[in-house]
Amino acid sequence: MTIHHAMPAFDFTTHRNHLGDRSSKWGNVDKFLGKKAAPDTLAMWLAQMDFQPAPCLQNAMELLRAEGEYGYFTGLDKFFEQISWWYETRHGWSPDPAHMFVTHGIGNAIGITLQAMTEPDDGIIIFSPVYNEFQGKIQRNGRTVVSSKLLVDEAGVYRMDLAGLEAQLTGREKAVLFSTPHNPAGRVWEVEELGALADFCLRHDLLLISDEIHHDLVFPGAKHVPTAVAAPQILPNLIAMSAASKTFDIAGLRTGYVIIPDEKLRTRFGALHRALDIQANRAGLELTRAAYTTEGAAWVDGLMAVLDTNRKIFCGGVNAIPGMSAMPMQSTFLAWVDFDGIGMTSEEVRQRITSDARLVPSPGEIFGLGGETWCRFNIGAPTSVITEAVARLQAAFADLQ
Repeated sequence: MTIHHAMPAFDFTTHRNHLGDRSSKWGNVDKFLGKKAAPDTLAMWLAQMDFQPAPCLQNAMELLRAEGEYGYFTGLDKFFEQISWWYETRHGWSPDPAHMFVTHGIGNAIGITLQAMTEPDDGIIIFSPVYNEFQGKIQRNGRTVVSSKLLVDEAGVYRMDLAGLEAQLTGREKAVLFSTPHNPAGRVWEVEELGALADFCLRHDLLLISDEIHHDLVFPGAKHVPTAVAAPQILPNLIAMSAASKTFDIAGLRTGYVIIPDEKLRTRFGALHRALDIQANRAGLELTRAAYTTEGAAWVDGLMAVLDTNRKIFCGGVNAIPGMSAMPMQSTFLAWVDFDGIGMTSEEVRQRITSDARLVPSPGEIFGLGGETWCRFNIGAPTSVITEAVARLQAAFADLQ
C-alpha cells in the first residue's frame, strides 16, 4: 500500500540551475540536435527532472561533507534494509535484504545480468517501443534483440501481444527484458498482464528481467504492483532491479540495486558481481538511504501532485492540436506523443518542434519498432515551463487549427 504523508512546503517552482554544461540534459542539447540550439530552447529529452533536489538529499550530502570521511566505509546492510522498508511501505512487497546486490545504476545491473545469465547471440525479448538503451545494452553485450511490437488498445494504451510473440519464437530466446512501469509510454501493467507474462516466461523457460525504476511515479487511477507480488510464480525465473535515481533525480550517483529471490540465480549473478568487484559508492548509498525515508516519501507525494498537474496541462494541450495525440499517462514524467495524424513527414515535424517551438524531445524512432511517428517529452519541470512548452507547440502547429 502507499502511505500518504502531510506535505511540507517543498520547492517545485524554482527551475534548477544547471551550471553550464555539467548537466547532460542541457549541456548536450547542441550535440543531440546536431546544430546550435536557440538560447531559449527547452530540453525535454533526457529522463532527468528540473526541480530543486529533495531536502532530505541535501541534508544527507551536507552530513557527508561535514564528516569529511571519503575512505572505505560500512553500511551496505543498512542500505538493503532501507530498500526493503521502502518497498514494504510504498509497494506492498518485503524483499529479503539478503537477496540484494548493489550496482552502478540500472544500466550496469542489466549488463551484469545479461552476461551472467545468458550467452553470446542468445535472443533477448523486448516489448517495443521501449527505452532505447535496452536495445543498446543487449547489442553491446553480444546478444540478439528480439522485438515484440506493443499494440494500442481501444483505450489508447499499450498491450503486450503474447500470442504474436509466441508465433515468432525460434528457441534461441533466453530472457525477457521488461520495463514496468513502461518507458517511454508510462504504461502501468495490470496484475493480470504481469501474470500472463510470467506464465509465458515459465512456459518457454525464459528469465524475466524486470526493470522497475519508475515504480514510485504513478498517477491516481493506476497502481504499480511489483512483478514479484503480481506474479509470485515467476520468482524462480525473476531478476528485479530498480534505483532511487528516477524518483529522486540522482542518476549521477550511479547507484542501483538488484533483487534476486531465487538462490540458484543469485549464485550465478553473485559470481560475476564479485569477479567484477562491483561495490557501492558512499554518496550514492547515503543519498538513497536518505531518500527511502518518511521525509523522502513526503517529497515524492508532493512531486506527484505537481507532475499530475503537468500531465493534465501537457496532454490536454497536445490533444487540442488536430491530428496530434498523447497516450494516456499512467506513470512517469515522460509523455508519449503521436504525430501520425497531422499529415507531415517526420522531418517536417522535427523542424517545427525544434526550430519553431524550440523544444527538444526524444524522437520516437530511437525507441524501436512502433515508435516511428512518436516523440517523448519530459514534463518533469516546474509547471510554468510545461505551460510554456504547450504554448510553443500550439503556436508551431497553429495552421492545423
